Amino acid sequence: MSELEELRRRVERLESRAEISELISAYAIACDEHDIPRLGSLFTEDAVFDTPSKLMVANGRKGIVDMFIKVLGIRGPGYHWTHDHFIKVDAANPDRATGLVLSHAETSPNKRPSLAAMKYADNYRKVDGRWHFEKRVLSFLYYVPAAEYATALNGDLRLVTPTGERIKADYPESLACWQAFEKAKG
Repeated sequence: MSELEELRRRVERLESRAEISELISAYAIACDEHDIPRLGSLFTEDAVFDTPSKLMVANGRKGIVDMFIKVLGIRGPGYHWTHDHFIKVDAANPDRATGLVLSHAETSPNKRPSLAAMKYADNYRKVDGRWHFEKRVLSFLYYVPAAEYATALNGDLRLVTPTGERIKADYPESLACWQAFEKAKG
């Protein structure tokens, strides 16, 4: 490969990473503004949305839109923000990429101010020259009423559903590295 070709590929990867970062931010804004058409446009037609807790699961763009109509239907104002993005463009297919996004949210399910820490494991695909989510797996460290935030990390039942049920958080206790560390410390 010539130096010029290598430089072109490197620039394309950087542009893809920037475009995917904008996609990630567009998702947060669309959720906060309850902009369902925009939110739907961010996903491929055959996209998958999933959570380990199975509280949010949908297949296909239409299924994802329907899920978000239901989820956002019980939410008032909210604010999502993303922190670190780890994006890797597939060297064999530059129209595909994977990523990990660290994130927080302030939401108000059923008029109850709540706080969440989460991460998204993503697959991205470029369709007609534009990056989309092909798969998003949303995992929660916690999702608790704001009034409970001060003690939220004191146990593993850190995921409070819209009905008020408490279930185990998605991570870190489920991670092999966490379990190995806990086992090693005795």
